Amino acid sequence: MIVLFAAVAAFLYTLDVVGKVWAVRHLTPGETVDLVGRYFGLHLTRNPGAAFSTGTAYTEVLSVLSITAICAVLWVSRRLGSRLWAVGLGALLAGVAGNLTDRLFREPGFLHGHVVDYLRFPHWPIFNIADICINVAAAIIIIQALRGIGVDGRRVARNEE
Repeated sequence: MIVLFAAVAAFLYTLDVVGKVWAVRHLTPGETVDLVGRYFGLHLTRNPGAAFSTGTAYTEVLSVLSITAICAVLWVSRRLGSRLWAVGLGALLAGVAGNLTDRLFREPGFLHGHVVDYLRFPHWPIFNIADICINVAAAIIIIQALRGIGVDGRRVARNEE
C-alpha cells in the first residue's frame, strides 16, 4: 500500500506544481480565459490565505499547520492496509505539500508566499489542483470512516450500547 500512497502523492503533487508553473508563465493576472464558455476557465490569482481566501493574515501559521499535517500523514501512512486509504492519504499529502511549496518558495518570501490559484468556475472561489486533492482526500477519509474501515484496512468495531 505504501507504493500506491507514494505514487498517488508524487503524481498529484507533480500535476499541481506543473499546473501552477504553467499558469504563472502563460496567464495574465486578473484576466479570465474561458475554456468551456462562461462555465469554466482559467484566471490567475495569488492567495495569501487558505481555502476561500480565509486566514490571509496567518500565512506563517498555515505553513506550520501544513508541515504538521504532512508529518501526521507520513506517520499514519506507515499503517496503510487499504487501497482507498492509500489514495486518500496520497491525495492529502500532495495537496497540502503543493500549497505549502507555494507558501515556502513564492513571493513575498519564505513562510509568507502566496498560493497560486487559477481554476475558475463562475460564482465560486478560484482554486488549484492541490485544493482539489485536499477535498477529494477529505471525501475519501469521510467515506472510509463512515464505512468503519481503518487505515490498516480492518473494519473498526463499533461499541454497542
